[in-house]
Amino acid sequence: MDVSAVSEYRSPLLDRPGAVDATEPGPDSGVPLHHGDPFGEQRAAADGVVVVDRSHRDVLTIGGAERLTWLDGFISQHVADLPNGSGGETLVLDPNGRVEHHAVLSDVDGTLVVDTEPGRGEALVGFLAKMVFWADASPEPADLAVLTLAGTRLPGSLTAPDGTRVELPVDAYASIALPGGGIARRMPWPQDGSVDLVVPRPDLSAWFDAALAAGAQPAGSWAFESLRAVDTTPPRGRLGVDTDEKTIPHEVPVWIGERSQHGAVHLDKGCYRGQETVSRVHNLGKSPRVLVRLQLDGSGGDDLPAPGADISVGGRTVGRLGTVVQHHEEGPVALASLKRSVPADAALDIDGTAASVDPDTAPGETGPQAGREAIRRLRGQA
Repeated sequence: MDVSAVSEYRSPLLDRPGAVDATEPGPDSGVPLHHGDPFGEQRAAADGVVVVDRSHRDVLTIGGAERLTWLDGFISQHVADLPNGSGGETLVLDPNGRVEHHAVLSDVDGTLVVDTEPGRGEALVGFLAKMVFWADASPEPADLAVLTLAGTRLPGSLTAPDGTRVELPVDAYASIALPGGGIARRMPWPQDGSVDLVVPRPDLSAWFDAALAAGAQPAGSWAFESLRAVDTTPPRGRLGVDTDEKTIPHEVPVWIGERSQHGAVHLDKGCYRGQETVSRVHNLGKSPRVLVRLQLDGSGGDDLPAPGADISVGGRTVGRLGTVVQHHEEGPVALASLKRSVPADAALDIDGTAASVDPDTAPGETGPQAGREAIRRLRGQA
C-alpha cells in the first residue's frame, strides 16, 4: 500500500451510533468501515441500495472558459469537447508513462468538478496550477465531499435537504447540479447503477439523511471495496492500493478506453505527457504486469495477508497484493498486480496463504499486436 494514501481525515458520520472506523491506519481510515453488519451491508447492495460515506476523497474544481481545452493537453482522456452535464475518468502520467493520478470528472454549468484519492488532491492541484500559464483555467481545492449510492434498486430521485426533489442522472457519468451546491453524477461502478453525490462538506450529514429517507441503508468502505473487487470485471484498480510507483495504464486493463467505454485512456487522443509509453505498449507489446482478481484460502480465518505483500510461485516473487476484502458470498478475495508470464492456473503463495487467479480476470491471449504485425510485413516475415 502507498503510505501517502493513508487518510488523516475523520468524518462526522463516524459519530453516529453503530459507525465503526478502521482498526488500522489505511487509505479508508477516517470514514465508517461498516455500520455494525459488514456482510449485511454487502447483501443490502445486492438486493437493495446503500449509501457509503466516501468524504475522505479529495475534491477540486476547475473554472474558466478554457478549462476543457487546456486540460485536454496533458491528461490521458479526451475532454476538449466534453458536453455540459457529462463527465468521465482520466489519468495523469509522468514523462515515462507511469500513473501519477486517477481522477473522476464532471463538467456542470461552467465548472469542472474533479475528485481523486484521499491525500492526493494537494499534489494534483499543485501540478495543475503549474500547467496553467496563460490559459483561462483556475484549478483550486473545493470544500466538497463524496457520498455514493450503490445497489440494484437505486432510487430515481431524492429529496434534497432544502426540500427540492432531485431526479438522479441515468447515463454513465451524466451529472447535474444539486440545490445548495455540488453535483450528482451517475457512475458505471462499483455496480452498474451507482450515483456519487458530491456535496458541500457542511451538508454531508443532511445529504446522508436524504439518502436514508429514500430507502438507502448505511454501508461502510468495507462494502464499497467488496463491490469494487468482486463486481467489476476487469477489476477496477485503485491508485496507491492496487498500483505502485511503476504502474503504467495497460496494467489496469479497465482504464484503457474512451469515455463511452468507461475508460480513462483514449487511445486516439493527441499528444500528452506519457503518451509514448501508452502507444508503444498498445501497438508493439503488452504490459509486463496485469491486475487480476484472486481467490484466497480462507481456512486461516480473518488472518489474511496485507496489501503490499509479495506474491510468489515456487519461491519466486511474481506479483504484489493490492485490495484484500472479505466478501459475503465469495469469501476472502483480493486484487493483485501479477506478471503476465504467470500461468493462469499457478498455485500462488502470499505469506503462507494459498491463492489462485480468478479465471474471469486471467490475462488472455489477445492475438498479435497490430504494430508488431506491421513490422513483420515490412521485414518480409508475414
